Amino acid sequence: MTERRVAVILAGGKGTRLAPYTAVFPKPLVPLGQYPVVEILVRQLVASGFNELIFSTGYLGELLRAYFHDHPLKKKGVTFSWIKESFPLGTAAPLRLIDNLPEHFLVLNGDLFTTLDFGKLYKNHVTSGATLTIAMHCKRVKLQLGVVKHDGRKVTGYLEKPAYNYDVSMGIYAYSKKAIEFIPEGKVMDFPDLVQTLVKAGEPVECEFGKSRWLDIGNPDDYAAAQEEFTADPSVYLQEI
Repeated sequence: MTERRVAVILAGGKGTRLAPYTAVFPKPLVPLGQYPVVEILVRQLVASGFNELIFSTGYLGELLRAYFHDHPLKKKGVTFSWIKESFPLGTAAPLRLIDNLPEHFLVLNGDLFTTLDFGKLYKNHVTSGATLTIAMHCKRVKLQLGVVKHDGRKVTGYLEKPAYNYDVSMGIYAYSKKAIEFIPEGKVMDFPDLVQTLVKAGEPVECEFGKSRWLDIGNPDDYAAAQEEFTADPSVYLQEI
């Protein structure tokens, strides 16, 4: 029997940072070259062995569903299913609406641009025994301000537009089914709240670091960078189907 590999794609947000583009279509359908970003993501997931794709939708979700209605991957045995939030539930609570999840599965935002090896993340999570694994990226953030160092009154130094490195979540997670038990039914819960709840309960939450490329399409600067990179060499990101 073929292993069930399930990926849940979160696509319920309004994408306010990319307005006005997202006034007429959901953020995962924002184009990179001639493809919506979610098309690139779906092809990567399928190439990594994920044969069941579940979309959690809200705002303009019917357009996303229409896009995948006759998708060529269906002829290759890939299944697409849909849940619709009656009101915004956050980035963790929608998982409560999904029946028959396997023991391990991926959850990811539908607007990612990355070269992450999804199969490797999944396998490492299963092997680790963690309840949750967060894919991590080292993000360099440059402030557009001068930072003043002081001891309360006397200035001791000045940094002009410094840059800092932060370990940030990529919006890609490997779950064990046990994590769902910590999500309340019928209530809003965002992913950071779930992490805090699991850590407080003593559940193992791990990080997965890699050297993959990652950009947040919801950020206008990252979107511009992704557009440039994808147009320059689509083959780095786009899997054939």
